[in-house]
Amino acid sequence: MEQNKYPKIALGTWSWGAGAVGGDQVFGNYLSATDLKAVYKKAMDAGLNLWDTATVYGMGASEDIVGELSKDYPREKTILSTKFTPQIENGTPSAMSDMLEASCKRLNTDYIDIYWIHNPMDVEKYTPMLIPLLKSGKVKSVGVSNHNLNEIKRAEEILSAEGFHVSAIQNHFSLLYRSSEDAGILDYCKQNGITFFAYMVLEQGALSGKYDVSHPLPEGSGRAFTYNSQLPLIEKLVDVMREIGKKHYASVAQIAIAWAIAKQTLPIIGVTKVEQVDEAVSAAQIVLSAEEMRIIESTASESGANTRGSWEKPMI
Repeated sequence: MEQNKYPKIALGTWSWGAGAVGGDQVFGNYLSATDLKAVYKKAMDAGLNLWDTATVYGMGASEDIVGELSKDYPREKTILSTKFTPQIENGTPSAMSDMLEASCKRLNTDYIDIYWIHNPMDVEKYTPMLIPLLKSGKVKSVGVSNHNLNEIKRAEEILSAEGFHVSAIQNHFSLLYRSSEDAGILDYCKQNGITFFAYMVLEQGALSGKYDVSHPLPEGSGRAFTYNSQLPLIEKLVDVMREIGKKHYASVAQIAIAWAIAKQTLPIIGVTKVEQVDEAVSAAQIVLSAEEMRIIESTASESGANTRGSWEKPMI
């Protein structure tokens, strides 16, 4: 799949399904394929056909739902993105191939458009495992997620020796967490024609405008534990985004998405409702001015909020 064939926004499915590290535990959601059918149809009709999932999202539950919903559409019209997670591999030489096969079965497909190494546990060990999968056609392109710049460059060296390349990077990137920019990863992507996928652009809802000190995130969820303590720090930022949004007839969430697109990234937006798809489509049309970008970024920097995930190593 050529980079320019990607839509401006990818749709994330971390919160789909229940199970370990899944929608119920992290987001406080309990969503089935039946609940999400209209969401999937709305997105596909709107041309948002890039679906990002992972084995570890509900330990297959998210992939099961994506697979169930995607089988009603021609395979060539859908871009499927899923991930190999080193922390749960079975310890055999065929670990990556085995995990890929299981993902393909759940996703009702015989190939994956973008296959990712989810975390950089051992670049030297895991990157070479991608090469036979690329040669077989089971994987069309590969990406690395949560890798720092040195790890990305080493992965590229390993792949390019066999005629392949890192096609995509997927890191946490938002107004509140810009370490990939600070570390030079965004510049590296631009210089090398690599698509940078920005996940948690909305910080699991904290930058959606829906939550504040009086309306915290769902108690008992992983995101409440992470973000409710940060809500007082980001009040001013959300207010600034709301004011800028008024000029564009846009919500706070749409401004966050438009900002990420303006940074030349491809934001992954989690969707659980039809109206969120509509919001994403509209957000992709918003053009923020240089002054608006400056105001938003400076206010974000002044907030002092820390939203680095427990799984993330510092990028610098």
